[in-house]
Amino acid sequence: DKRGQAMRSALFAVAVVAAIVAAAAAAEVVHDGRRTYIVHCSHAAMPSEFAAHGDWYASSLQSVSGGAAEVIYTYDTLLHGYSARLTRAEARALEAQPGVLLVNPETRYELHTTRTPEFLGLDRAEALFPESNTASDVIVGVLDTGVWPERPSYDDAGFGPVPAGWKGKCEGGSDFNSSACNRKLIGARYFLAGYEASKGPVDTTKESRSPRDNDGHGTHTSSTAAGSAVRGADLLGYASGTAKGMAPRARVATYKVCWVGGCFSSDILKGMEVAVADGVDVLSLSLGGGTSDYYRDSIAVGAYSAMERGIFVSCSAGNAGPGAASLTNGAPWITTVGAGTLDRDFPAYVTLGDGNKYNGVSLYNGKQLPTTPVPFIYAGNASNSSMGALCMTGTLIPAKVAGKIVLCDRGTNARVQKGFVVRDAGGAGMVLANTAANGEELVADAHILPGAGVGEKAGNAMRTYASSDPKPTANIVFAGTKVGIQPSPVVAAFSSRGPNTVTPGILKPDLIAPGVNILAAWSGSVGPSGIAGDDRRTSFNIISGTSMSCPHVSGLAALLRAAHQDWSPAAIRSALMTTAYAAYPNGDGLLDVATERAATPLDMGAGHVDPSKAVDPGLVYDLTAADYLDFLCAIEYEPAQIAALTKHSSDHCSPNRTYSVAALNYPSFSATFPAAGGTEKHTRTLTNVGKPGTYKVTAAAAAGGTAIKVSVEPSTLSFSKVGEKRSYTVSFAAGGKPSGTNGFGRLVWSSDHHVVASAILATWA
Repeated sequence: DKRGQAMRSALFAVAVVAAIVAAAAAAEVVHDGRRTYIVHCSHAAMPSEFAAHGDWYASSLQSVSGGAAEVIYTYDTLLHGYSARLTRAEARALEAQPGVLLVNPETRYELHTTRTPEFLGLDRAEALFPESNTASDVIVGVLDTGVWPERPSYDDAGFGPVPAGWKGKCEGGSDFNSSACNRKLIGARYFLAGYEASKGPVDTTKESRSPRDNDGHGTHTSSTAAGSAVRGADLLGYASGTAKGMAPRARVATYKVCWVGGCFSSDILKGMEVAVADGVDVLSLSLGGGTSDYYRDSIAVGAYSAMERGIFVSCSAGNAGPGAASLTNGAPWITTVGAGTLDRDFPAYVTLGDGNKYNGVSLYNGKQLPTTPVPFIYAGNASNSSMGALCMTGTLIPAKVAGKIVLCDRGTNARVQKGFVVRDAGGAGMVLANTAANGEELVADAHILPGAGVGEKAGNAMRTYASSDPKPTANIVFAGTKVGIQPSPVVAAFSSRGPNTVTPGILKPDLIAPGVNILAAWSGSVGPSGIAGDDRRTSFNIISGTSMSCPHVSGLAALLRAAHQDWSPAAIRSALMTTAYAAYPNGDGLLDVATERAATPLDMGAGHVDPSKAVDPGLVYDLTAADYLDFLCAIEYEPAQIAALTKHSSDHCSPNRTYSVAALNYPSFSATFPAAGGTEKHTRTLTNVGKPGTYKVTAAAAAGGTAIKVSVEPSTLSFSKVGEKRSYTVSFAAGGKPSGTNGFGRLVWSSDHHVVASAILATWA
C-alpha cells in the first residue's frame, strides 16, 4: 500500500523497504552516465596555492572531469565540500585525491506523510510554559515542500519584532512575493539546484519555482509544529474547533527542499546549512530515505553539526511499519519519532443487505447515498483484469459497477485514487477494505464519492457476502466527528519499527506522538485528497503519517527550549523520553494496532510523549558532541568517515582508550546477547534539573516469560542542587534464547516528585 497519493498527495509517503528506496533513488538520479555525488573534503587540507576553498573544489573537479562537471553547491559549515554530477570513474578518481575524505552518491528522500494540544494536555499545562517573549524568540525551521503563507496559521497578531539574531530572509519567486513573510513566518527559502541537476527543470505548470507549497505537506507540518491559533478550523465539517500548533508563540522558517520528483540530499544538506546559519533553534524534517551508515546519510551528517550548535533535530521514523527494522533517521543525535492515534475518530457505518453492520472511517462530506439499499459488488467480480480487485485505473467494467457501491481492496495504488476509478466507471460509492497487509488499521480519507475504509475482518465478510448473495446490497452512513475514543493512543500500524539496523545498541524510535488523522493548514493548490482532478479547496486538511508526529515533537521541543534556554538538544530529548508514558491509566500497556497486543519499545521507544511532565522531568541524560565522537569510535568508523561526518580531526579515536556503545549516555537501553546468553554492562550519568531529592531505582526485563536479571549500582542517587551529576552502572544477565528473540523491560528512578523512566530492549543475536 502506498499509504497515500505519492508525493503530491501528502497523505502518506510511499512506504517501502529501505533497500528498495535506496535502489529506486539510485536508479532515478542517473542519466548520461552521471549522477550527483556529495564530496566531503578536509577543510584544513586545502593546498596553499588556492586563495579560497571554492577555487580548490573547482580545480579538483576540473582535474577529473576535464570541464564536463560543475559544482552544484558548496558546503561551508555543516560539512566541508561540494556536490557535482560525476561518472562513477570520476567519483573514484576524486576520492583518491589528497584532502578528499569521502565521495557519497546522492540519495533521494521521500516525505513521510486540531485536537492534539488538548489530547497532549497542553490546555491544562499552559502555565508551565512561558508566554512571554522567551517563547516567541524560539524559531522552528521546517524542511519540507514549502509554505502557503496566506493561511491564518501564520497570522502574526500579537507578535513583537523578529528576534534580533535572525539572519534569514523571505525569497521571492514564481507565485510568491518576498513580502509574504511576517513576524510569525519569518523566513521562506527554496533549494532546487540538486533536484534540477538530476531531474531537469521544475515543471512550473505543476509547482512553483519558489517557497510556495503546491503539495500541502510542508504547510501541514509547519503549522502542526508552531501554527498560530485559528478558531473555526475544520475539514469539510469534520474536526471543527480551534486549530493551533504545539508552540503557537514560536516563529516559523520554512525551507523548500522537496519537489514533485522527491527530496534530494544535495538540496537537503544546503537547506539545513542555510537554516543553521539563519539562526533556527529547532529543525524539523518529516522525510527519510532508507538506512545507511551515518557518514553516508546526508540528514545524519547535517544533523550532527546542527546538534553541535545547540539545535534540536526531530525526524520522522517512516511509514514502512509494522515490519521490523523498517525505521529511518536512526542516528543517536536525531530524535526519531513514531506515530500514535488520538482519541478522535471519524466513524462511518457500512450496512449490508443481510443485516450485518460494520464500523469504518471516512471524511466524505458530499451528496449522500439514497437511504434505500444500493446494489453492491466486489471489484474483483467487475473486472477482466487480475488487478481489478484493487480498483486500478481502467480495470472496472462500467456496465457491472454503474449505480453500485463497489468493494475495493486496499493496496498498490493510492486509497483515494480508487474512488476516482469507481466514480469514473459510474459507481455510486466505495468501500475500501483492508487486506492482511494492513489488518485492522483504519485511516480516514477525504473521499471524492461516498466511501469508507474498513478493516480486514470486515472486508473478508463483505467479500464473502458480495460473492455469495444473488442480489447483494449495502449502504454507508457517515457519523461525523467523535471524541473520547478508547483506548487511545495506540501505535499506528504504518509507523516504522526498530531495531536500529545501523547501531542495534541504540534503541529507536525514541518515542511516539500523534500522527493519525491530524488537522492542520493546507495548500491552496491541491484538494484534500491530493489527487489531480479533485477541485475541492480547503484551508485545513486531515492527514496521517510519521510526517505528522515529527512536527508535534519539534513544536514541543520549541516549548522546552523556551522554558529551559540552557538545555542542550540531548537534555530536551531526554526530558521528552523519560516522562513519556507506556501504559494507560489502568496499568495496561499501550496497544499496537498492528498486532492488537501491547506495544513494545521496538514499536514506540520510550512511549507516548507527555509534555506537561517533560517540562519538569527532574533528571536528564545529557550528551555533548564529544560523547557522540566517542560513540563513533565505539562503532569503529574509520578516521576519514568520522572526519566527513563531524568535521573533527580524523585521529580522535585513541588506541589507548576502550570505547563502548553501552557508555553513550542515552535515555534508553539496548543489550545484545549471544544465543547462549551472557552479560552486558551499561554506564549512565544523570543530571539534576529539578528539586533536590533522593531517587530509588526499580528495574525489570523479561523475554518469553523468563526474567532477565537487571542489577543497578548504586540503587539510590541523591541530588542537592540543580546541575549536580550522579553516575550509575546497570548490568544485564540473561540465559540462552534462540537467535532473534527479543525481551523488554523498564528502568525507573523515582523520588517524591519525579519519575524518570527508561525503556529496555534485550536481543539475542
